[in-house]
Order: sequence, then structure tokens, then C-alpha cells
Amino acid sequence: MDSVINRQIKLLAKAMKLSTFQSYEQVLRDSIDNKQSYEDFLLHLLQTEANSRRENKLLRYKRQARFPFEKSLEEFEMTRLQHVESTVVFELATCGFIKKKENIILIGNPGTGKTHLSIALGLKACLNGLRVLFTTAANLATELTEAESEQRLGKLIKQLSKVDLLILDELSYLSFNKYQSELLFQVISERSERGSLVISTNLEFSRWEELFPDTLLTNALIDRVTFNSHILNMNGDSYRLSKSLD
Repeated sequence: MDSVINRQIKLLAKAMKLSTFQSYEQVLRDSIDNKQSYEDFLLHLLQTEANSRRENKLLRYKRQARFPFEKSLEEFEMTRLQHVESTVVFELATCGFIKKKENIILIGNPGTGKTHLSIALGLKACLNGLRVLFTTAANLATELTEAESEQRLGKLIKQLSKVDLLILDELSYLSFNKYQSELLFQVISERSERGSLVISTNLEFSRWEELFPDTLLTNALIDRVTFNSHILNMNGDSYRLSKSLD
């Protein structure tokens, strides 16, 4: 009879997507060993299920974010920031800026931690149950161009609009043609006051015309991304260079 009941419990747990309940025997043994009440056993089982779901959800959000690697805020060396107070970073890490539909622009020379910080903020957003997507500006331009040629641009832009935080890394190295610029502008315009952006770039706004061929579009793009934005001056000594010299 016990084996029949055991199978029924596991089948019902699977049908109800209660993955932890399928391994309830260990929790039951712990409960018996510790002389816990039925209520304690049930509470322990439910807590285990809740923790498992929370961890699985975080893993799913991180996978969907497509981070190239994981970098936490705890690993970031705040002492290297020469123009940004650490309190500002910690405040941004609460993800309040995402709930307010605000943007962050990280501007500074190479190797100063812009990508690290953007990923760390993205991970904090995942921990807060927010949907994140990390991509380079060049990759996004390519994705948009390919989507247009395959007649699925509208679908892609709709998917991007559902992301709570879009991280655009490396808006610095490659220039965009007029068509790519218009597609990027369309995505950024769609997010204006609807979703947050984190953009990292090596170029001051006055040099963005080096990236985009249309002056009017460039000015409009800057206007969109700087509205309701936190602009962080990340200029300083290169962390990567200092590490290579150690």
C-alpha cells in the first residue's frame, strides 16, 4: 500500500508541477528524526518548494538575459570609481530606476568597469524578478536587420518592449549605416518612458555623430536616452590594464 500511495503522491506532484513534493521522503525522514508535528512537516515541504521555485525562476531569468558572463556588484571595486559615489551605485542596485522607467548611461574610457557594472545591475534586476536582456549595440543592429529581411521585425520589437531592462553594451566601436540607425532609434523610442535602458559607451554625446550618419536622428536619439537618465562618468584608470601590469 505504501508503494501505491508513494506513486500516487509523485504522480499528483508531477501533475501539479510541485517538483519538491516528488522527493518528499527525505523531508519526511528529517521530520520524523526531529520529532516534528504534521504542521512543521508541511511547512518545511512548502518552504522547500518555494525556495526551489525561486531558484529556478532566477536561473531562467539569467538564461533569458543572455549575459556573456556573470559579474556581481560585490566583485566590483568601488574604490576605482573616480567620478561616481558608491552610494549612487548602491541606490541604482535597488532597481528603483527600472520601476520608474529611468535609464543609465555609463560613459568612460575602456577598461573602467562599464560592462561589469551593467551586468551586475542586470543580475540585481533578475533577483528582483525583472526581465533583462543583455546585448551589444552591434549585435542588436544585426538582429534587427535580419528580422526585417525575414519579415519578423514587428515581432522582435514587441519582444524587446516586454523586457524590463535592456542593456546595450559597447555603443562605441562600430558605426551604423542609416538603416541600422533608424532601427536602433525605433527600439529606443519604443522604450521611452515604458522600459529602462542601460547603455555603456566610450564616447561623449558630442561624438555620437561618429556612430550615426544622420545628425537629426543622432540628436533625437540622444534626447530619448538622456531623458529621465542617470549619467555616470566612468572615466578613470583602466582596471584591465592595471591587472595586466601586476
